[in-house]
Amino acid sequence: MIELVGIESAGTEVTGIEIAGHVIALGDPRLWAGVGALVVLAVLLAILRAARRAAGRAEAMAARVGLLAEGQHQLAGGLAQLSEAQAAAQTRVLGLMEHRLSEVARGMGENLQGSALRTARSLGELRERLEVIDRAQARIEELSGNVLGLQDILSNKQTRGAFGEIQLHDIVQKALPADGFTMQATLSNGRRADCLVHLPDPPGPIVIDSKFPLEAYEALVRAPHDAARIEAQRRLRIAIRSHIRAISEKYILEGETADGALMFLPSEAVYAELHANFPELVREGFAARVWIVSPTTCMATLNTMRAILKDARMRAQAGAIRAELAALCADVDRLMTRVENLDRHFGQAARDIEEIRTSAGRAGKRARRLDNFDFEDLPPESGGVAGKASPQASSRAQAGTGGAGPCEEAAASAADDAKTAPRRPAVIRPEGRPLS
Repeated sequence: MIELVGIESAGTEVTGIEIAGHVIALGDPRLWAGVGALVVLAVLLAILRAARRAAGRAEAMAARVGLLAEGQHQLAGGLAQLSEAQAAAQTRVLGLMEHRLSEVARGMGENLQGSALRTARSLGELRERLEVIDRAQARIEELSGNVLGLQDILSNKQTRGAFGEIQLHDIVQKALPADGFTMQATLSNGRRADCLVHLPDPPGPIVIDSKFPLEAYEALVRAPHDAARIEAQRRLRIAIRSHIRAISEKYILEGETADGALMFLPSEAVYAELHANFPELVREGFAARVWIVSPTTCMATLNTMRAILKDARMRAQAGAIRAELAALCADVDRLMTRVENLDRHFGQAARDIEEIRTSAGRAGKRARRLDNFDFEDLPPESGGVAGKASPQASSRAQAGTGGAGPCEEAAASAADDAKTAPRRPAVIRPEGRPLS
């Protein structure tokens, strides 16, 4: 057993090692020689162990190298077969790849061509749409300019009033005749009405006012929150009430105008807002006999006024119409009398023609008998006094010589016809003169 102990020498304590009952100081050379021998022995033993291990490892390595060599030979044969199979497979794969690549190239070419056509067509359509968009953009810019101009117009009270008057004038001009209204008419109280419609009594001329306050409505539309909206509604109520009161005081005159007036709103949106959210203002207008109209309702009202004007003019012309009808009835009676006279004249003329035809037939018969007579000279009668003849002989001589006998016979026949014919009444011409 080896222990480390302390040794005192000449008043100095020295450390030492106790081995099997013998104490050896640390400074003893024998101690260090023994220690060195032990170390050398330990190293030799370690080397021997390492040599044995190396020899075992060498034998295992040799066995493994043999196995590796055999495996390498087998691997070489397998690699050769694998390379041949890989070459054949690579050849097949290359052929298949070339075929697939050719098909893919052909399909890709077709697809690219179709895509190019579709792209060109799409680009053409896109160009057309862009042109349409450009035109629409130009129109939008023009419209925005017009809107800004309209906004500038509506921002000024005078220009806004002129705009409302122009719109009202266009509507009235389309609905009423030119003499049925007057723009900017001056009343007896010195007030100038935007439009005065000349309706008959009753109800009388009615005034249309187009100066509507839009500031409060615009503030209501642009209100950003509820508080501003409530304030704008309050201002709009005040403005409309004052405007209704002003129209009632200025344009409703007893004995000069109708007992009501029209307040023209140049916007359907304002009209809808009033009737939707401010019905009390509409009722107040009714109570003050001021009727609120929009462009659409104003056109309907003016069409009704046009019917009233037409009816009044027809009633005003009723006397003239009755006079013309009486004159027309007299003309018709006179025409019927003259038609009856003409019919009677035509009947008399027909009878005269029939009698003329009868007389002509008789004259023709007598002319044919005269044409068949023999005009040879007759021998003188014996036993009579020379130069004298009896009445019978004289008549026969006249008949034989072709003297006045036939004419006298025709005259006698005409006289007989005149005696036997009925007496005809005298024919009166339209002028009052008898026919000859």
